[in-house]
Amino acid sequence: MMIVWYLVAGFFSGVFGGLGMGGGTLLIPILTIFFNFNQKLSQGINLMSFLVMALFSLFIHYKNGYIVTKKLHFIIISGIIFSCVGSLIISVIPSNVLKIIFGVFLCILSVIEFIKVFKK
Repeated sequence: MMIVWYLVAGFFSGVFGGLGMGGGTLLIPILTIFFNFNQKLSQGINLMSFLVMALFSLFIHYKNGYIVTKKLHFIIISGIIFSCVGSLIISVIPSNVLKIIFGVFLCILSVIEFIKVFKK
């Protein structure tokens, strides 16, 4: 029965990820709140699912001509460097503190998005 709920969580995070919101914004809270996974495990699962979704999205965007390869290496190199730095920092932060930081991030993000709606 839990497999069905995991599929539902994956479905919704995939749909929201495809809409540009970022699937992890939804998947990480689902895994921590409803499935009682710790924050680090939830983020790891999110990263693995993101890799699959990102490869598929990359193929579709490349096929449609939405990828500009000029100067792309700067983004790739900085992404790799800062992903490694972020992983090292996260490895020393306790999971409960990380959960609070992520919650604050989501609150700030929701306020920013709420303000954007009324500016339009």
